[in-house]
Parts: sequence; structure tokens; C-alpha cells
Amino acid sequence: MQIFNTIKLNKNSTQHLYIQLYNQIKNLITNGDITHHTKLPPIRKLSNLLAVNNVTVVNAYKLLQQEGYVYKKVGSGTFVEDLNTKDLQSKLINEDIRSFSEEMNEAEITKDYLNTRSINFASTAPTPDLFPVDDFKIVLNEVLDRDKGNAFVYQESEGYYPLRESIKTYIQNYGINTDIENIQIVSGAQQGIDILSKSLVEYGDIVFTESPTYPGAISAFKSRAARIIDIPIEEDGIDIKTLQNKLRSFRPKFIYLMPNFQNPTGYSYSEEKKQRLLELAEEYNTFIIEDDYLSDLSFSENVNSTLKSIDSSNRVIYIKSFSKIFMPGLRLAFMIIPKSIYNEVLSAKHTSDISTSGLIQRAFDLYLNKGKWQKHIHHMEDIYKKRFDILVESINKYMPNEISWYIPNGGLNFWLSLPEGYSANELYKLSRKKQVVFVPGSVFFTDQRDSTHFRVSIASVYSKEIPEGIKKLSTLIEVFLKEYKNKQTAMDMYTPYL
Repeated sequence: MQIFNTIKLNKNSTQHLYIQLYNQIKNLITNGDITHHTKLPPIRKLSNLLAVNNVTVVNAYKLLQQEGYVYKKVGSGTFVEDLNTKDLQSKLINEDIRSFSEEMNEAEITKDYLNTRSINFASTAPTPDLFPVDDFKIVLNEVLDRDKGNAFVYQESEGYYPLRESIKTYIQNYGINTDIENIQIVSGAQQGIDILSKSLVEYGDIVFTESPTYPGAISAFKSRAARIIDIPIEEDGIDIKTLQNKLRSFRPKFIYLMPNFQNPTGYSYSEEKKQRLLELAEEYNTFIIEDDYLSDLSFSENVNSTLKSIDSSNRVIYIKSFSKIFMPGLRLAFMIIPKSIYNEVLSAKHTSDISTSGLIQRAFDLYLNKGKWQKHIHHMEDIYKKRFDILVESINKYMPNEISWYIPNGGLNFWLSLPEGYSANELYKLSRKKQVVFVPGSVFFTDQRDSTHFRVSIASVYSKEIPEGIKKLSTLIEVFLKEYKNKQTAMDMYTPYL
């Protein structure tokens, strides 16, 4: 019972007392301060200790049970669940799989091409021929010869120190200056987003995102039972007026966004909006998570600065992955973390996987220091610029006039739109059967609502396939627009007046 004396509830907070109690007991359980199968205090006893209503404790216990942290024994009370038991892990995994299978999701769509002859405009992973296998094999062998068994030991949870030194130097090219102690190595950007969610978000907390946005981020925030408020994005960045209005009403833990070549739209933020974002973050005391998705792949002379490079108040948490233009299976990325939350992030990283692969970190450090990464970036720019130009030419040549699209200044993605009233989900079902794969816009909205939008990517399609693929897709769209319109007209004819 003594451990429960550490629980402090703030009755002046806007967060419900039962949510505060749930979060604090959950933290005691996950941190190991309360061991599994320990009996929690009786409801009345805990409510007296905390000077709250019985209902507060009842609701907190109920939520803990729903989330799998405790279980009840009839007539005996409430006990802490063993989070390491196989049965519970299986239960949680099955729940994840079940909810995953009920949704249309990007991962399922992008693998459609694997066992077919589909033309793949869906995936944002590089084609395998672009992987720098020979160069990476050289640095791997050099690391093994140099470090021998040390290459396979656990690294510090923060990351291999020499790699963090190299990254500190490397990101100065982006105008970012930071201390090595602020750099956290993670196993891919997705893990970075997940770790930040675990560190910053508690049940019922609010987070802001662009709309549409990266579905992996949506999933991470939902896994923490966050309340997601999406803000529309415009061609020059997030809708500042809407954002400011929402900030007046809500206090988000952070705002998640991609300022350069946003996924899925390809939009990039104006310098004016970047500055205004930082001002709002300071004014409303919140963080911004900047997912630097693809700022390297710029195909224009426009300014392409990161938000972090102009952040003077440590409001920006910066994430950058090496996957999209390197080798996705390596799972390597880094974050720049403000000191105020670094301990929480480090703890969440250690809980997730202790540390990112030491061998991969050491090899990439060598790859970076030998200048091979910079060489690879330039090679990828040339390849993707060629695909980019062919796609733009093909869209202009073949796409029906009824379709609108946005041509970005770089990156991998193009955002196209059907006329109002048409379904991108239905178009996807048709094109999938005809072996042309893209991603419908519904995947990128928090409520997965059907939309007129769809994303086309150049990452996993070869240059010679692009004209054929766009021509085929354009023909499908022409048929779809006619048939779908006739279908709607027929439905309207038989709709009774009520």
C-alpha cells in the first residue's frame, strides 16, 4: 500500500481524475514498481487515501482492465497482470492483428505487387537494384575485421557514440547544430514516432497532425489512446488559421508534421509558415515533431530548409530516417531530442529494443565517414529525378482532364484527385484487378474516410514502366468515371422521396 502514497492527483487539472489515476498506476506497473499478481488496494481504501470519490477509482480500475494491465478475481479483488506472460502477449498481438485486418492500410496495399505483375505506384521503398550492396559489403567486412566480436554486443541505448558524432557533423549540412547528447539512434523512423508516443502521450492526451498524414504515425498515436485532431494541409503547409483556432481550445502534447515533400501530398511548407509554426509552439507551450521524410530529394531551386534548422527555442523534435533512399530493411534513423524530455525518450527506447543493431550502426558510421553516403545520395537523386520527370510527362500526356494533381518540387509522391462525388477506394479495387497499384487517400486520414484523393509514388516503379503504367491507369480512370457516374445516376433514379 505504501507505493500508492506516491500517487498525486491534480484536482485543478483539465484532465479527469480517473485518467490521472489510471496513468499513474499504469506507470507503476510498467516500471516494475508493482509486481505482477499484486493485489491493488480495495476501491474504498484507495479513494480514502487519495481523497477522491469511489467512482474515480472504479473508472481507473476499469480502464486498467480494458487495457490489459490488471485482471479481476470475483470476490477477491483486482490484481496486476503479468505483462510477460505468453497468454497476454498473444491476446494483445491477436487484437492488433484483428484491428489491422479490418482496415485498409498502406502496408497491405504496397505489398500487392510482390506476387503479381502489378505496376507498383504504391510503395515508397526503393527498387532493390538501387541498394548499394557492394559498397555496404565493404564497410561491413571492414567493421568485422576491425571490431570483431565487439560489433555484436549491445550498444548504449542512446546509440553508438562515434555514429552520433558523425551524425552531429553530417546534419550541419542541413543547418542543424546540436550536442551529441541530444542525438538518439533508433531502429527506423517508425520506431522513433512510437517511442515519442510512449514518452509523451498518456491515455486521452491530444495530439495534432496534418490531414492527410502518414498512417504509421496515426497508428502509433492511436496505440496510446491519444485523441487525434487533424488540421488541413494546404499547398504551402498546414492551415495556420485552423491550427491557431484549435490551439486556443486544446493543449496538444505535440504537433506532428512533415515540412518538406509531405507524405502523401508532396506539399512543402513556405518559410513564412515555418516561422509562424515555431511562434505558435512557443506561445502555446507545445512541441513539434518534424518528420524529415525526404528533404534530400529536391528537384528545384526552392529553399528546402528543415524546421529544426530555424528552431531557436528547442520546440522541434527532429526525426530523420536513412531508409527511403538507402535500404529499408536496415531500420536505421535518428532523432534530435530536447534535453527536457531526453530521459523519458531514452527509457522508452530501452524498453522497446534496448538498442539498435550495433553492427549496422558501426557499418553505417564507416559508410558515412568514407563519403559513400553522400555519393549514394547523388546517385539516388539522378535516378529519382529521371523517374520524376517521366511521371510528370506521362500524367500531362495521358491523365483525363477531370483529374486534378499537384506537381511537387521533389520527393517521391504525387497527390491526385478524382472529381467530387467519386470514390478513390472504388477506383483502387478496379485498378488492383488490372494490376496497377496505388494508395487511395482514405489510408492517410485518421478516420479512414473514403475520399477523392489517391497517392502515386515513383519509388518502386522503373522508368520504363512509368509511361505504360500511367497510360493504363488513365484508361481505367476514364472507364471508371463513366461507369461510376452511371451507377450513381441509376441509384438516384430509384431513390424514393421521404
